[in-house]
Parts: sequence; structure tokens; C-alpha cells
Amino acid sequence: MTIEVTASNGNAVEISTDTIEALNMSLRGDVVTQGSPGYDEARTIWNAMHDRQPGLVIRALGASDIQTAVNFARDNGLLISIRSGGHQIAGHAVRDGVLMLDLSNMKSVYVDPNSRRARVEPGATLGDVDKETQVHGLAVPVGINSTTGIAGLTLGGGFGWITRKYGMTIDNLISADVVLADGSMIRASADENSDLFWAIRGGGGNFGVISSFEFMLHPVGPEVTAGLIVHPLEAAADLLPHYERIANTAPDELTVWVVMRKAPPLPFLPPEWHGRDVLIFAACLCEETEEGRKSLTELQALGEPIVDVMGPNPFVGWEAAFDPLLTPGARNYWKSHDLISLPVNATDLIIEAVRNTPSPDCEIFLAHLGGAMSQVEAGTTAYPQRNSHFIMNVHTRWHSPDDDDICRTWARTLFDDVSPFSAGTAYVNFVPDDEPERMADVYGTNYEKLIQAKNTYDPKNLFRINHNIAPQV
Repeated sequence: MTIEVTASNGNAVEISTDTIEALNMSLRGDVVTQGSPGYDEARTIWNAMHDRQPGLVIRALGASDIQTAVNFARDNGLLISIRSGGHQIAGHAVRDGVLMLDLSNMKSVYVDPNSRRARVEPGATLGDVDKETQVHGLAVPVGINSTTGIAGLTLGGGFGWITRKYGMTIDNLISADVVLADGSMIRASADENSDLFWAIRGGGGNFGVISSFEFMLHPVGPEVTAGLIVHPLEAAADLLPHYERIANTAPDELTVWVVMRKAPPLPFLPPEWHGRDVLIFAACLCEETEEGRKSLTELQALGEPIVDVMGPNPFVGWEAAFDPLLTPGARNYWKSHDLISLPVNATDLIIEAVRNTPSPDCEIFLAHLGGAMSQVEAGTTAYPQRNSHFIMNVHTRWHSPDDDDICRTWARTLFDDVSPFSAGTAYVNFVPDDEPERMADVYGTNYEKLIQAKNTYDPKNLFRINHNIAPQV
């Protein structure tokens, strides 16, 4: 008996059950195939748009399992996909017919509070990391959904509520252990394999499989001032210029982002506002300072909000505050731009799009980045956009496949309309799977250097099921 697995040339390769059994015996983890217990759990990822059936799944428990999986894929000429948290919008974690390496069981997080460092395995989620670090009143800048995987977030750059104060996730990466396409494992850091260290800080999973991350930690929490200020969408045109001014002048400890959507049935919102168009200011003051409190008070004084629920919150809780709006199982499609500023012509388009969302779960998100992130010299990491800027994410979310076309068309239309105002770069973790031609623009002047790193570390493009940077050897 044999199992068909997709080869790198697109053809099917027959793998015998004896070979699979031998592979299984060599692992600390295990191998699962269609119909086996654990197979559906391994292949099911956050975005329901990507319901796929890998030919073979290796569920790793350690670095040696990663090496075994990479060697097996290379020696048998197989396509390999890598799953860590399985939260990426593009769904690259899983592909029909391929060998999938599942890292989601490698979830260890070790914190050394004395050196303020953490060692994190690639299957850990942001929630796993936050819970371990916050026991010591420490944190690493991560994202805004606790179920996101730390590996994909980091490899794409990583930004969140304390990025303005302490930099991006990659700015706090000290080292990483990387399994290369030849099966060897090396350490990447500022002092060891520095070209690889540069590339993995923003260049995605193009260069190898990370078996362990080492992060720098910072004193944060365990309580911060954070919350939401909700306004009618009708006030958005008047409020957004004031928001931009406050965002650009606020001290680094204050982060304020914008969400525009139909109001979800949140318990603190009056019932008559449920389902109506709103603008939400989401703010986090990660350190109590006079300047930070002054800017936050200025934000709270804008307009006539429906509700203002700003106040003390556990940092772990605030990091997971948006989880209820991002639960798994829905269909999701994102389009994203970097905007250096928020010109009226662009915000008018955004506001009008919010009034015409094709699903009540759709939203448009504007994140302001600056502060410590923008103090890193351009070109220091593969992540390209170091100017203070706004990330616009058109987050289209719905439940029925019948609505696929109308929802994706809505997102693509707004993306195209706002393109003249964009910087050209983009946050790669927000890029969907239908923009392969965009990678050169996304990485800007860093793209050629990324190709050089790909030539060095994966010249045969074993790691290609990603936002691929193809080698040019």
C-alpha cells in the first residue's frame, strides 16, 4: 500500500507504508495521514478559506524531528509546507497533497527574568508567550490576537501594542536556531550567520525552519491603561485628522489604532448601536507618564463618543481583547497598504467602503507605527518600512462560500482605490496568497539582498510554500 504525496515538480510520488512506518519510528513525534487520528486537527487552520488535504503530516516534538522532516522532503523530492500557529492569512501552512511539517505541539516558553530573556519554541502562540512573561512583569512586543503563532509573526516582522515603546518583534530577537534545507541546524544572530539573521527578521519562512527563538524582554504591566472609545462613523471625517495629529505627536508609550466596522454586540455598547457603523479608537498606555496621560486625555476629549471604556486592564487580557472578533472557522481575506500619512482623499474612500461592507464582520483597521520601530535604521532588518507610518488592513470576514466573490471584490476595490496614496511597501503577514508578484514591491530596496540570502541558504527553493523569494543562482 502507498500514499501519494506531491513532488517538487508537481507530480505525485508514491510513498510506501513501510517507508512511512520507518519515518514514524525515527521521530519523537509522529506521522499522520488522511483518516488517522489527529490528521484533521493538524490540517485545520484559522482561516477557513484554506480547507486543504496534505498527503502526509509530520507532527514534530523537537529540533531533531524538524531535521528528519526536512531531510525526508529533500531526499524524496517532496513539496513541504510548514505550520506553526496556522494563523497566517495566506494559508501557506497547508497545501493539498504535500508533506506538511506541523510544529504546533512545540509550545515551550522558558523565561529567565534575571537576564530578561525568553526562549520560545515555534508552535507557541502569542498567548502562550504573554502568560509566561507576564508572570515576571515582562513582555516582548507581539501582535494583537493571542492565538497567532509566534513563528509566523516574528518571521514577518511583528508589531503590537508596545512596538512604539520597544520596537518590533524582530527588533527584540536575539537569536534563532534554524534548520536549513540541507538538514543542518545553525544559529543565527548578530554574531553568527549574520546574513541569515538579517533575512529571517522580516523575510518570512524562505530560508529554513526555526526550531527556537530567543527574545529580549521589557518591563510591562502586569496592568496597563487601555480600552476602547467608540464614535458614530458619521464623525470619522472630522475625527481622523485629529487622530493622525495625536498619533504622530504622542509619546512612545501610547499606541492608538483605529477600527471602522459595524458595531459588534459588545456588552458595554448600548443595544441600539449593535450592528451600526462605528469608528473605534483602541488605545494602550503601556507606561504611566505625564506626557502619555496628556495625549490620551486629548484623544478622549475628541467629539462625543458613544462610550469610553478606557481604564486599567491586565496586559495579558488586553493582548487578547480582540480575540472574540477573530475566532477560527470564518472565511477571511485581507488587503493591506503602508500609508505614510492619512490624506483626506484616502480616508474618504475608506469611510465610504465601511458604509458598504458586504458582511457585518468586515472591518478596516489602521495601525500607527513609529517610536522605537522608526528609530531602527532602514536596511538593518529585512522588514523594509522603518518610517513612522500607518498600516491599513482591509479585513474581509464572512462565513458562506457563496459570498466569496462579493467579499473579495470589496477588499480588492478599496485596495486599488487607496493604492495611489500608499508607500508601496506592505506588512507581509497581511498579504494574501494571490499577490506573488507583489513581493519585490513589498520588500523594496531589501529585495535583492533577500534573493542573495535565498541563494546562499535555500538555492533549490525547498522552502517555497510561503510568500516566496525565489533564488536566482
